[in-house]
Amino acid sequence: MSLLATADLGLMLELVPVQRAGFALLLGAVGLPIVGVVIVGLDIMPVRFAMMHVALLGIAVGLLTGLDPMLCALVACALAGAGVAPLARTPAGLSGAMGLLMSMAIAAALLVLSVSGVNASGAFALLWGSILSVGSADIVVVGVLAVVVPALFWWRRRDLALLLYDRELAQCSGVRVGPLTVVLLVLVAVAVAGAIKLTGALLVDALTLLPALAARRLGKRLTTIALWAVAIGVAVNVTGFLIALWLDWPPGPVLVLTAGAVVLAVHLIPERSITSCPPPAPAAAPPSSH
Repeated sequence: MSLLATADLGLMLELVPVQRAGFALLLGAVGLPIVGVVIVGLDIMPVRFAMMHVALLGIAVGLLTGLDPMLCALVACALAGAGVAPLARTPAGLSGAMGLLMSMAIAAALLVLSVSGVNASGAFALLWGSILSVGSADIVVVGVLAVVVPALFWWRRRDLALLLYDRELAQCSGVRVGPLTVVLLVLVAVAVAGAIKLTGALLVDALTLLPALAARRLGKRLTTIALWAVAIGVAVNVTGFLIALWLDWPPGPVLVLTAGAVVLAVHLIPERSITSCPPPAPAAAPPSSH
């Protein structure tokens, strides 16, 4: 029985849709876990839920107009991320902005679906993901995120470390907190929309948040946390996808459960002093002249 299952798995891996799905997951494991590090560091968990509703609105508009629903979801999430940034001066302001955005987006989506007569089941189905239907456009989106996110992280790693540690300290240190926050919110929004086809918006945590939660227990600095997040993301995506193919289970839930198991296993490791990401050490003051 085991040999038969292994043979079936080998045959499935030769299928083009399966290969595309696996490649998309590998690309997603490069950029999306770093986005998760930002989500955890800034404590902006509500953003994920808000962008799920905005993505549904974009999908509904795409189905209504005949445009690509996923492209509309990406554009809608990017605009929403940039739009709420001015309201997010404080953590309380961000929570309020996300609550407002969630309510308005889901109401608008339901109104569009109701008035236009578009089949709502098709829109909601996209929220559950359809990884084996990943196309070239989806791979391009995830591939761009795999390049842009690590590049932006490495380029602004000092500013990010300060911002994730303390917003006021970052501002006093000369970091342009406002524009950087806008960029990060847009990046998070686009990442959520880009992962919809892989796991569905409702299970996007498997690719973003859960690897970051595990990485924070293993890394001591922001750079090592990001590297751990990517490594865990690759391991989880490959393992979960193979298990799903082998057992003929839906990949999205299997990926979430695999990532969750890794997080639980990592938290069994004795506690280290990595609960927060320390800012870069300040430069030594020059000796005073006498």
